[in-house]
Amino acid sequence: MLITLTGRDRPGVTSRLFGALTGHELSVLDIEQVVIRGRLVLGVLCASAAPPDLTAIHRNVSALAADLGLDAEITTGSPDAPRRRGRLHVSLLGSPLSPEAINAIAGRIAASGANIDRITRLASDPVTCVELDVSGAAPATLRTELSREAAQRRVDVAVQRGGLQRRAMRLIVMDVDSTLIQDEVIDLLADRAGCAAEVAKVTEATMRGELDFEASLRERVALLAGLSEDVLDGVRGELRLTPGARTLIRTLKRLGYRCGIVSGGFTEIIDPLAAALGIDYVAANVLEIAGGKLTGRVAGEVIDRAGKAAALRRFADQAGVPLSQTVAVGDGANDLDMIAAAGLGIAFNAKPMVRDAADTALSVPYLDTVLYLLGISSDEVEAADAEP
Repeated sequence: MLITLTGRDRPGVTSRLFGALTGHELSVLDIEQVVIRGRLVLGVLCASAAPPDLTAIHRNVSALAADLGLDAEITTGSPDAPRRRGRLHVSLLGSPLSPEAINAIAGRIAASGANIDRITRLASDPVTCVELDVSGAAPATLRTELSREAAQRRVDVAVQRGGLQRRAMRLIVMDVDSTLIQDEVIDLLADRAGCAAEVAKVTEATMRGELDFEASLRERVALLAGLSEDVLDGVRGELRLTPGARTLIRTLKRLGYRCGIVSGGFTEIIDPLAAALGIDYVAANVLEIAGGKLTGRVAGEVIDRAGKAAALRRFADQAGVPLSQTVAVGDGANDLDMIAAAGLGIAFNAKPMVRDAADTALSVPYLDTVLYLLGISSDEVEAADAEP
């Protein structure tokens, strides 16, 4: 027996409904309640070993609904079929999120033979994110289908397995340039050295995967030879965090995550930023400085594509976290190995080849949207921030 109450929400509805059912030999199998803009939908699924007194139940519930100004519906039937295995979380993000986009994604899910069991909202401003619990679909196939549809509708979609794995994530490792921050550090240095256009062109080609990272880095750093180390202070002061970066790190630290950054940039710029944000692990390149000037060389090994993946593994080992419980976020070709090695690889405003390789991609300019992919809602973040 399914009892559904709908109408204007108010305190005490749930208590009074179960009060009306008290005295009947019923077992409560399921309860669902949703309130949207003050409008309530409350559903209670009950069962009975012996035929219940439906007339009395209907009379009690109807009287309750009339007194509260609600609509009531009671339906009876056989038990639901067992829920299909293979639960998935499908996160859908848009700014805005249109009815057409939701229709297209829901249609693809239905066409795959899967079912949407539940929909919840995780965020509404400035990005709308809804999460669909889906059963009966193969994750790889559904991810491919939905990614294609999302690209056409200009929204973001993520498909992840349900269960405990998602809640077990404990380490996040992020790229820095154009991910944690909005800038490319080497481009800022090049601007002071008078070679900004030349360096920016090489940087862009490198991030697209057209050039070997180590060779291109050494080529660009060579152009900085003779630059005074005093300019490093100015560059540090110029860095612009990506919107939502502080919220992301603050929230994950509250949840017990360890946070790391890996960069093809330079420790001289990044270390103070990491300290200010409470970052636990840092891996970046080191500029060689002699006599107060940049020599145009990098000291030690270069943190390239393989180096970033190695840093992820090293951070995970230090944190005592298996790679399956790590999250990697990046945008360029040198992030590909790190994204592939992590339990969840996220492409953030990334180049096409990175979007294609990652588990999921975000195209909105807010880094804290990563939280939604972990099942953390904006309401939960705001509530935590409001606590003393």
